Amino acid sequence: MNIFSRSSTPRRTADTGAGTTVAPPAAVLPHPALKGLTGEWMIDPAHSRIGFSVRHAMVTTVRGSFAEYESLLYFDGSNPARSRAEISIATASVDTGVEQRDGHLVGREFLDAQRHPRMAFTSTAVTLQAQDVYRMTGDLTIRGTTNPVDLELTYIGHVTDPFGYERVGFDGTTTINRSDWGLTYNARLAEGGAMVSERLRLQFDIAAIRKPIDG
Repeated sequence: MNIFSRSSTPRRTADTGAGTTVAPPAAVLPHPALKGLTGEWMIDPAHSRIGFSVRHAMVTTVRGSFAEYESLLYFDGSNPARSRAEISIATASVDTGVEQRDGHLVGREFLDAQRHPRMAFTSTAVTLQAQDVYRMTGDLTIRGTTNPVDLELTYIGHVTDPFGYERVGFDGTTTINRSDWGLTYNARLAEGGAMVSERLRLQFDIAAIRKPIDG
């Protein structure tokens, strides 16, 4: 089901100064069906993935994820700008499938999990970009350093599972320069270039469950 629709308001044209007119783009508005999704949600770790990928030795890609995190999501189906998200991730829960590499990542040269046990994302703004697509701007904190990032979030769908839980899905991604957060470790290759790319892609494959109303 398409949950967003473009406004049906007739478009006015604008004079380009060259004797022709161009219609301005139609506003993208949330579909009325989204109103029923307004409320608080929690990420379901069993069916979600908060991960990353980075180019290694310039010829391959290392992928990993974080197994432990807490979240609070608020979705406003009528006014997406009021939506917000908070995610707190245990840095020591990083898993790339290689124990030695994981040990390096949680050490002082990378995440420094002993001194910085949590990394976090807190949204600051949400806008509807296109059908099924949001932009969520927020503050990403790693190793005590906070910088703004933009997530592109794609709405996947909404269902009620056989156990009666309401579920909603989003896929999100952003690319950062890890050195902006103090993740500056690197080694040089004999052929030139870096062992680990500065560019790091973060991925959020989110399945969220509606938070029960207490009482």
